[in-house]
Amino acid sequence: MTGTPLTGTPLRVGLVGYGLAGSVFHAPLIAATEGLALDTVVTSNPERRAQALAEFPDVRVVARPEELLDRAGDLDLVVVASPNKTHVPLASAALEAGLPVVVDKPVAGTAAEARDLAALAERRGLLLSVFQNRRWDNDFLTLRRLIADGGLGDVWRFESRFERWRPRPKGGWRESGDPAEIGGLLYDLGSHVVDQALVLFGPATAVYAEADVRRPGAEADDDTFIAVTHAGGVRSHLHVSATAAQLGPRFRVLGSRAGFVKYGLDPQEAALREGGRPGTGPGWGAEPEELWGRLGAGESPVTGGGSAVPTLPGDYPAYYAAVAAALREGAPNPVTAREAAAALDVLEAARRSTRDRVEVTL
Repeated sequence: MTGTPLTGTPLRVGLVGYGLAGSVFHAPLIAATEGLALDTVVTSNPERRAQALAEFPDVRVVARPEELLDRAGDLDLVVVASPNKTHVPLASAALEAGLPVVVDKPVAGTAAEARDLAALAERRGLLLSVFQNRRWDNDFLTLRRLIADGGLGDVWRFESRFERWRPRPKGGWRESGDPAEIGGLLYDLGSHVVDQALVLFGPATAVYAEADVRRPGAEADDDTFIAVTHAGGVRSHLHVSATAAQLGPRFRVLGSRAGFVKYGLDPQEAALREGGRPGTGPGWGAEPEELWGRLGAGESPVTGGGSAVPTLPGDYPAYYAAVAAALREGAPNPVTAREAAAALDVLEAARRSTRDRVEVTL
């Protein structure tokens, strides 16, 4: 639910958190979206405060979320981009204050919490959306079109890898072993690959997983595999790792007519990290032809077999454009909390599976 559509002047956005998620993803994308205006940033870190003011000189910076919510009447949307353990309490407080909310993934630590949060938003008649930006990755958009066009036939197996080579832990809450922090790759990169699999192939009926802590000094899972059986019969094999010395294909999709293999990550995150901004020049989200995936049957893409499939441009700005349309026009919510809860069902099942070494039926 979106409540009463908002019209008129740009929608004023309060952003809670200015770490990686807030500064690299949310703030630049909000600023690039027509009809949205970054009004307030919440951070108590002096360096991040200075960074926010340097990048957005007109923004108001406050130290605590309470200071933002005290001005709820001056805002039209709150974005929660703070550490995972704060997502539910901060989103709940914003909804109770009468404000629509965007929450970074994972929206919560459990599916039950996500559904409770969705129910609160529905009772209040407010938008609650989850930032699953990788639904707008270039390779994912390309694969969705390829499946819709029938180029693969009936998909039998979906392999998805989000792998990195980071042999030394960085530390911080994302790699903490404290369950309260909701850290580890299962809930970080796993949130993306599971969400993508469910969008492509529908509900999960069974989950098997293996999660390991590989690196010396690491506390949370850093090398994890999730096998998902979908209600329609597709099997998804999902890999997330910080310990991959050689990177596998991002996607390998096998169907009754052909297979599709795609290497490399969408370029948008790297561009945002380097200070690139959507709308400031041509070619946002595009990649060179040599990185295009290949479609074929019986050949090896490594040796050039199959046909090159042009990669559609990635489009992270589409997420916030859809949020703005939902608030202004009553358009559909781009990612609902109940969709995010379904992904959390899979993540929780994966955690149980790796603990008990069993397949979990959903």
